[in-house]
Amino acid sequence: MNKKLVFNTLAKMGVIEAALMLLPTVISVYYREYSSMRVFLIVTALMLVLDIPALLFIKPKATNITARDGIAIAALGWIILSVFGALPFFISRQIPDFTDALFESISGFTTTGASILADVEALTKSMMFWRCLTHWIGGMGVIVLTVALLPSDKRSSGLQLMKAECPGPTVEKLVPKGKHSAMLLYIIYAALTFIMIFFLLAGGMPFYDSVCHAMGTAGTGGFNVKNAGLAYYNSAYLEGVVTVFMILFGINFNIYYFLILRKFVGIYKNTELKVYLCTIFSAIAIIIFNTMHYGVYDKFSKALRYASFQVGSIMTSTGYATADFDAWPSLSKTILVLLMFIGACAGSTGGGFKVSRIIILAKTAKRSLRKALHPKSVNIVRSDDKQLDMETVHSVSNYLIIYLAIFFISLILISINNMDFGSSFTSVSACLNNIGPGIGQVGPTCNYGGLNDLSKYVLSFDMLLGRLECLPMLMLFAPSMWFKKLY
Repeated sequence: MNKKLVFNTLAKMGVIEAALMLLPTVISVYYREYSSMRVFLIVTALMLVLDIPALLFIKPKATNITARDGIAIAALGWIILSVFGALPFFISRQIPDFTDALFESISGFTTTGASILADVEALTKSMMFWRCLTHWIGGMGVIVLTVALLPSDKRSSGLQLMKAECPGPTVEKLVPKGKHSAMLLYIIYAALTFIMIFFLLAGGMPFYDSVCHAMGTAGTGGFNVKNAGLAYYNSAYLEGVVTVFMILFGINFNIYYFLILRKFVGIYKNTELKVYLCTIFSAIAIIIFNTMHYGVYDKFSKALRYASFQVGSIMTSTGYATADFDAWPSLSKTILVLLMFIGACAGSTGGGFKVSRIIILAKTAKRSLRKALHPKSVNIVRSDDKQLDMETVHSVSNYLIIYLAIFFISLILISINNMDFGSSFTSVSACLNNIGPGIGQVGPTCNYGGLNDLSKYVLSFDMLLGRLECLPMLMLFAPSMWFKKLY
């Protein structure tokens, strides 16, 4: 491992975070929140004092980032940025406990949306803005942002970093160079965010609220600026806008690139997109029927409004809520829990296991069944008319094993908190899949503030595991990651 290169890149990421922290500083000046302004300036100065010397004195001779370097930068980068991101909450005493501040920061950057705050409106405007900005930064990825902003003298370096941060079942670059891919992704990302702000403003939402909700939706994060969430506005139009954009941000961004190039055939043949949309519409239909049957909603329009919003929110791992779905019938709650595990598309800002992995596992199972019936037959796993190599198929199977192992270990540790099973199960599900709210004691009307410190650290680690899809974080504990030879 090129440790000098790793530390140098981490320092660059720190400088970028310090620059981004100037945005809430400007907000604090506008709203005359001078105590918050001082906090942001202190944290910014601290980061620059630590990072600039590293940039000046730690200069690597080799600048080509290998796979191992990329994994180390991705894992350590997310941890370090989350720690510094927690400092404004902690130093300002708006979240006086550091464990809670770190939980909130990690939840923001990983776009989970799980919160320990019972009264979000107690935060200052600038602190609330920073909280929502972490969603937008983390949605597309802090590494992708770093690659987009900083020059790279090697074609493969940016791609290695992006692959470490977005290690999905298939990694397709939009253009040959990682830097250009990253810039294109952020252009599309920013454009969709600004379009959403326009639609929210058209519905009468205040400008500040529109920006915060757009950042939360774009990053599929789900932090609210009101204690009542989006239900505060009581607007079917605003909920409809958020529903549509949640679903849009859960789509693989390659689809938008195809739209720009007018490659409509590629979009039409995309199996993941078809399964993603069919799953959403099917879940909405089932929940509408179930909630109307049990009298939760007396009108189809109302059932459609709340079912589509909650399904879109859970499926894309955004985590917004406009209804107490914990009070819905068992079938509806079961559907939502299943959607937590399925998640959004690979290459999107959404979390979860990812639709593409579900498709590959289903095709692999079908292949195994055919092989059992016809042992001598040749069965190839295909997706979108392309043959999937066995390495990809095996990587998905291996990921499932690791994913389940982490889930059950976390569930055992969370059970020490002595919550009911539903709360324990969905708290792990919601954090590992970067959803946010679960059911029971961590449901949409509750928060994670009542958990003990052990549970908060376990769930914080789960959020990082879920955002980086396990492997980069787990590799930090592998001795072979840091040493060339082990005796």
